[in-house]
Amino acid sequence: MTPTSTLPEPASGVTPMRADASLIGLIGLAHLTSHFSQLLLAPLFPWLKDAFGVSYAELGLLMSIFFVVSFAVQALSGFVVDRFGPRPILFGGLALIGIAALGYSVSTSYWMMVGFAALAGVGNGVFHPVDYTLLNRKVSAPRLGHAYGVHGITGSLGWALAPALVVTLTLAYSWRVALAAAAVLVFAVLAVLVLNRDKLTLSVAAPVKDAPAVDGGLSFLRIPAVWMCFVFFFWNAMALSVVQAFAPEAARQLHAVPLPLVAMCLTTYMVCSAGGMVLGGFLAADPARCERVVGAGFGLAVVISLVLALSGVSAWLVPVLFGIMGLGTGIAGPSRDLLVKRSTPENASGRVYGVVYAGMDIGQAVSPLIFGVLMDHGQYRGVLLGLALLQGVLIASAFNVRRVRRTALVAA
Repeated sequence: MTPTSTLPEPASGVTPMRADASLIGLIGLAHLTSHFSQLLLAPLFPWLKDAFGVSYAELGLLMSIFFVVSFAVQALSGFVVDRFGPRPILFGGLALIGIAALGYSVSTSYWMMVGFAALAGVGNGVFHPVDYTLLNRKVSAPRLGHAYGVHGITGSLGWALAPALVVTLTLAYSWRVALAAAAVLVFAVLAVLVLNRDKLTLSVAAPVKDAPAVDGGLSFLRIPAVWMCFVFFFWNAMALSVVQAFAPEAARQLHAVPLPLVAMCLTTYMVCSAGGMVLGGFLAADPARCERVVGAGFGLAVVISLVLALSGVSAWLVPVLFGIMGLGTGIAGPSRDLLVKRSTPENASGRVYGVVYAGMDIGQAVSPLIFGVLMDHGQYRGVLLGLALLQGVLIASAFNVRRVRRTALVAA
């Protein structure tokens, strides 16, 4: 059957609230762990720089390796999820992340860190195809927008937890203790999911009534909106990588922010992003306005980035501004995920999400190489201006997804 860019309606039956809530909670916990693993190293760059005698660009390369590997695995794991089901793939990904975190903690050279960053990238690459396949196939349609909201919230909380945990333990003990504790946390989450494995069961061949279908291969790649979503998530990841790895330090250099407040910037951003996703989940209840919600959220983020880059704000105000920026991006989060949902044939969910979210991994691999060089050359204002530019491009990309999808519908 020829692929289509129309949005299939989820199954008409409504799953009991308790079953939906349990599934959403377990997937959210796994998603939190994935995002937690992505930020284990970046907050420790000042300590790792001294420990291994490397530059910020070399440390940024660790993130690039992580996300390049994650990109390759994510694009392929969607096919594996569609073929074998999501549960065993999820368990394997969590196990690899735990092993990698433990490996970080015992590394005695930069090149050992490189190897474990690659291993962590393999584990991280499975989550989006797994998560969205389970959500789209098992959660009732009336609760799907809220499921996306919770999924985004837990991811933001994972990003917030990582710097809070590893920096605190590093200051109290050492970066090795901090990373070993992170490994223990990952294995604990894996144990919880294994104990609740029956809730993560999904029939590989589960039919969806009246849903458009694609064949089991690559025909979904002929849907133009899929590639527009890929481009959107590429820019989204580049902007996010700047916030995670470099923007707090750039703001510290421009506004003389004390180190304790710098550590608060990223955590405040992620916590406020999670709060914004609560509101974003309600706004996503109407899929027709998802592009406008994305535009408004990232528009607010652009304004804050420009304020940080161009104005002379007080040091105490910098974490507050990061929080407002996080709120804007959080509001856009659930609607951002609907951009993909509205372009996804139901029985190709794993493959589509694997390819689209691979754009995030590429963006997070490329961004540290560019902005790490800017940091090494002291171009702190350029880092924040670049962040504003990326956020502005995101707004245009969201509306481009809608344009391409509508063009395809007219043609059909």
